[in-house]
Amino acid sequence: MTPAAASEKTMELCQLAPVIPVLVIENAAHARPLAEALVAGGLPVLEVTLRTPAALDAIREMAQVPGGIVGAGTLLTPADVDAAVAAGALFGVSPGATDRLLGACESAALPILPGAATATEAMRLLERGYRVQKFFPAEAAGGAKLLKALAAPLPQVRFCPTGGISLANAPSYLSLPNTVCVGGSWVAPKELMERGDWDAITALAAQAAALGTA
Repeated sequence: MTPAAASEKTMELCQLAPVIPVLVIENAAHARPLAEALVAGGLPVLEVTLRTPAALDAIREMAQVPGGIVGAGTLLTPADVDAAVAAGALFGVSPGATDRLLGACESAALPILPGAATATEAMRLLERGYRVQKFFPAEAAGGAKLLKALAAPLPQVRFCPTGGISLANAPSYLSLPNTVCVGGSWVAPKELMERGDWDAITALAAQAAALGTA
């Protein structure tokens, strides 16, 4: 998969909803009902971070949920890419980007949303052909003000800001011309998952999905 083709695919995914849930799943038994709750609320694109031992099993379970499009986040190495693809991930997300990681995704035909936090990083990815990127860590790196400043010199790059995004500040990002969607973990709080309160998660997802109509 070429970087241009990867960007076309990630753009399609990012346009499906204003928010991509960033999910840290510690219990694989939560994966299916969590995915069903989020999809029911209007958030079909799901990022499962590879930060827990249960992550790959969670991806396998979520990949079977109708209407859901599950991807793997926190890809750091080619081995992560191989494991994510084997588990059924349809896209990848990384906090940054290295040549080895990008090469592995291209070889595996896995669309990736590579991370950038500076103009130089964004330019390097653009030079390789990635026009859709993850802006991370969004709030720590300068927030919506920094992202807005990048829009003028880099109008051809679109971003999915992630890191410190909440229901309160998401609109400030979504209003920018170079933001296509945001990533956030607030739609699936740990305490709600542990309680199995899937209706509450569906309500949070619906609230997040409505940001796209504001």
